[in-house]
Amino acid sequence: MVFDTHCHIHDEAYDSDREAVIRRAFAAGVQYMMFPGTDLPTSSAAVALTHRYEGVYAAVGIHPEDAASATPQGFAQLRKWLREEPKVVAVGEVGLDYHWPEPSHEIQKAVFIEQVKMAVELDMPIDIHDREAHGDTLAILRQYGKGIRGVFHCYSGSLEMARELLAMGFYFGFTGTTVFPNSKKLKRIAANLPLERMLIETDSPYLTPPPYRGKRNEPAYVRYVAAEIARLRNMRVEEVERITMENGKRIFNIP
Repeated sequence: MVFDTHCHIHDEAYDSDREAVIRRAFAAGVQYMMFPGTDLPTSSAAVALTHRYEGVYAAVGIHPEDAASATPQGFAQLRKWLREEPKVVAVGEVGLDYHWPEPSHEIQKAVFIEQVKMAVELDMPIDIHDREAHGDTLAILRQYGKGIRGVFHCYSGSLEMARELLAMGFYFGFTGTTVFPNSKKLKRIAANLPLERMLIETDSPYLTPPPYRGKRNEPAYVRYVAAEIARLRNMRVEEVERITMENGKRIFNIP
């Protein structure tokens, strides 16, 4: 059994066959799935799906690409879900993304800081998106995230940065990019991080691993990530699946 700790099955890419995708995942041995929101509508959709399926959990938050849409009322709604919905188990997907010029770095940082404070206030884990923004992400966590815990989704930092995050208590999500033949730096990190701090995820519908590269991703394919990590670490894939599932349940406080 396996846990896909980050997949956007509430995305419009699945509007025509969402039920079939979720059922395929369960049939493939995916026992748990985490659906992270990226704004208020997708967070609401993720929450609604937790009511329909056992084994489905949600995170709610404002993604950096949607930071300009954040409002005080929106933050209040996120807090309401985090306090009142038993299967909403993290703040996310939140963070910084400096790949594109907009929203501005200042807007992104303000929205991220607000959600870091929210995670600390409510004692909830945080699911972090960090793209080309490692320095500012770490600086914000150091200043505002005292005692925070969580996951660096689709980890893209260095092994040196990972060591600092390990000391802070973070976990690391590995996606289909780990399976890409040219991802040599990422493979080295996946081979060397403590397995008890690693999670596997698809980021569906994105980052599809071989042999389905170029097609829409789905949670059933998370096992290709597990298989690559097992290969890199010279382990049985079943052991990687078991340990990463236990890790996901632990960080998200799932019984």
